[in-house]
Amino acid sequence: MTSLPTNPGPKKLGLVIDLDICVGCHACVVNCKEWNTGGYPGPLTDVSAYGTDPAGAWLNRVHSFEAGEGCDGRTVHFPKSCLHCEEPACVTVCPTGASYKRSEDGIVLVEEDKCIGCGLCAWACPYGAREMDPGEQVMRKCTLCIDRIYNENIAEEERQPACVRTCPASARHFGDLGDPESEVSRMVADRDGYDLMPEMGYKPTNKYLPPRERKRPNTSTPTAQPLEPIASGGLLGWLDRVLSD
Repeated sequence: MTSLPTNPGPKKLGLVIDLDICVGCHACVVNCKEWNTGGYPGPLTDVSAYGTDPAGAWLNRVHSFEAGEGCDGRTVHFPKSCLHCEEPACVTVCPTGASYKRSEDGIVLVEEDKCIGCGLCAWACPYGAREMDPGEQVMRKCTLCIDRIYNENIAEEERQPACVRTCPASARHFGDLGDPESEVSRMVADRDGYDLMPEMGYKPTNKYLPPRERKRPNTSTPTAQPLEPIASGGLLGWLDRVLSD
């Protein structure tokens, strides 16, 4: 079985996802697919992509849920990908060492040349973040677009995961969650960001920001104000007399 880094560094790269403003447009899903299909680690193959029964792996998905009732009801869009856990069971169950966690930045990856497609990592992941590539018969997962974030041949503002760059609502944020002073860490502290399924003990790096409490509309009926008496003289007085006749 694969071991975790014995001396991991303080850097923990990951995502912060704001559930309050995610609109469920799936732009992050599509751009993730596009980048990983044609990018450096590609191809992320599909089987019968234009046929009647297409099949393929997706490294990022968005699930939508109805939460609350009545005036408190709302639709919550929940993006999900690999959470790059501090204690990833998907790594420790791997019999070949294909799944591993980088000590320098905490990213969890799959070395596909070593992957035998046994699926143990998928069974061990409680978040459903790993998928079998039906074309290559190896496991696929989010890489945090490692080929982008360290690529000095592209503009610095482009050195972010594809899903973050493409989000039209700015619901996705990328940074070092091991640095308490980083922008993403301050965001988590200010908004009470939380781990997904903390009871599992996997300590995911990615955090979620909860939906804000909705402001209730003021439904109280305003008190009717008495009408001011119209003066008997002047234009208004004349108009009142004419209409009263």
